[in-house]
Amino acid sequence: MPVTAYPEFPTNIPTHPLLVIDYELVKNGDEKEKDVLWKAATTLGFWYLKNHGAEEFVEDMFDMGAETMDLPMEEKMKYEQGDGGSSFGYKYAGANAVDASGEPDKIEFINIAKDDALSWPKQARRSYPSTVNNRMDSTIVPFVKKSVEINDMILNVFNTKLGLPEGTLNKLHSTEEYSASEARTIKAPKNLPIGRQALGAHTDFGSLSFLHNRLGGLQVLPPGVDEWQYVKPLPGHAICNVGDALALLSGGILHSNIHRVYPPPGAQVGFERWSQVFFTRPGNSVVLRPLSDHSPAIAEAVSKLTEQQRNVLSPGVTAVDWFNRRIKNQRVKNRAGPETWLASRGTEQGRV
Repeated sequence: MPVTAYPEFPTNIPTHPLLVIDYELVKNGDEKEKDVLWKAATTLGFWYLKNHGAEEFVEDMFDMGAETMDLPMEEKMKYEQGDGGSSFGYKYAGANAVDASGEPDKIEFINIAKDDALSWPKQARRSYPSTVNNRMDSTIVPFVKKSVEINDMILNVFNTKLGLPEGTLNKLHSTEEYSASEARTIKAPKNLPIGRQALGAHTDFGSLSFLHNRLGGLQVLPPGVDEWQYVKPLPGHAICNVGDALALLSGGILHSNIHRVYPPPGAQVGFERWSQVFFTRPGNSVVLRPLSDHSPAIAEAVSKLTEQQRNVLSPGVTAVDWFNRRIKNQRVKNRAGPETWLASRGTEQGRV
């Protein structure tokens, strides 16, 4: 369905403004634009990104996702991600809890490992439905490569701003090491009741998210604010945000903000909601703790934290263990009670 066929985002719905970053300016070394990016990443942790050059790849990924979701459920379930803590593959609606009560989620999606896309036609992590394989060369690999390029550039900016030795963050996110980085195409059903979460409140598990929405629904809870606010999707603008891994590595300087997905507002609720995202996550062996020994700025930031905040920001586990714990404990089939949901949480526990 063409983007122009969707109803406009309602003008009477309060939204939270995001700073707009011009990727071309950042790529070309514009220091003022880098400063704006840094401000966004260290305050709300969300920003719009324009002139990123990924629009064509995103539209093709939406087509791939539609083809995959149209497969018979029996076929899709052959590639289901399972309950062991892995994310790659298909996830059916209702597989995950959205809160401590165990209410099941309302979305289905297909996750494609960065490692599989970059090693294609060799299988690195797992197999996928024919709809994925048929579009790997033409659609998925170009989207993944472009997303990696963009997020690597952003990591490089953060590396400099944090005063880390050159290339530190990029090495921790090297494509040479397996990671949980993945491309995800998401489908949420139309006409969800207002007030029902499609995806529960959470912080992102990894380092950077590169998101493309066709309809509203994303909500953020800004620091120090108790009221959820919609983020309005803008044509040609990605919505990017910092995840937990960067918050941990930076000693809380970079902000991983809590967010959720609600039904689209106004007339948009009558349409299926599609999203396309690429998650950049550290290499599996990377230990998640502040890089204080490599950056005076990070060391100073950590020195100002409360004991609770330091405990949240210094889990001392590997990126893969952090990720697998969060994935595994939000699965409904693994639920023992509210404690299972709590075991799936990240930095939102301390709101750092």
